[in-house]
Amino acid sequence: MSGWLEVVRAGALTTVQDEGRPGYAHLGVPRAGALDGPALRRANALVGNAASAAGLETTLTGCAVRLPAGGVVAVTGAEARIRVNGVDVSRESAFEVPPGGVVDVGRATAGVRSYLAVGGGVAVPAVLGSRSTDTLSGLGPARVRDGDRLPVGASTGGPAAPAGSAPSTPPIRSELRLEVRLGPRQDWFTADAIETLLGTPYTVSPNSNRVGARLAGAALARARPGELPSEGVVLGAVQVPADGQPLIFLADHPTTGGYPVIAVVTDVSPLAQARPGATVRFHGSQR
Repeated sequence: MSGWLEVVRAGALTTVQDEGRPGYAHLGVPRAGALDGPALRRANALVGNAASAAGLETTLTGCAVRLPAGGVVAVTGAEARIRVNGVDVSRESAFEVPPGGVVDVGRATAGVRSYLAVGGGVAVPAVLGSRSTDTLSGLGPARVRDGDRLPVGASTGGPAAPAGSAPSTPPIRSELRLEVRLGPRQDWFTADAIETLLGTPYTVSPNSNRVGARLAGAALARARPGELPSEGVVLGAVQVPADGQPLIFLADHPTTGGYPVIAVVTDVSPLAQARPGATVRFHGSQR
């Protein structure tokens, strides 16, 4: 450990996240990890961290942190005003913070989640190989609160990633096209329901969170009555409860579920930046 990061303003929901803890679903342990994995990887690359380093994931209202020893920081993800000691700095680039400096990540003006990486990474103790906060199971560190002091690891001392070396920044869109693979329980739904899923827009519900993105739109009709016994579900599973409104499982999803899964989204990272009311369209081939 080389120092501390002091939380001045935690914001609405700020958590420590890394790449998560995949591989434990058979034990009932969710994956967790950054919802927008590419954004966290960009931030880590910019400050010279390994891709596996932990950072802070903020939600809508950002956060503010003080670095008593200073350091190099990058903020990626949602569009927001970023300031160091009240002076604007660039998003999606690395910047130096003087000893005692305060980094303020403002309210998101587009997108939902920002990612703050500091050289050396947030070095809270790992649980099952990951420093991620899991909001469903409670594994990992508690959600960040005002006044928290989070350990920071030893920086490599190398320069931040030069311009052009970090992954490119995708635009934040209000309409998402998500690729899906149908199944494993598409036979529980009518042919019209499959056509509806692939041909009708849905909107993101305000009830969405790190567990899942709830969608609102045309109901998906079932072809058979009853319910399934609980079975394993994966990241991106499109589960359909009895009301017919699809739910896409995200990083903190449970490892089992009893509602039928009509399809699986191949890449859920765009949903990390989808605000309530955003449009979601599914595309994929019917089997």
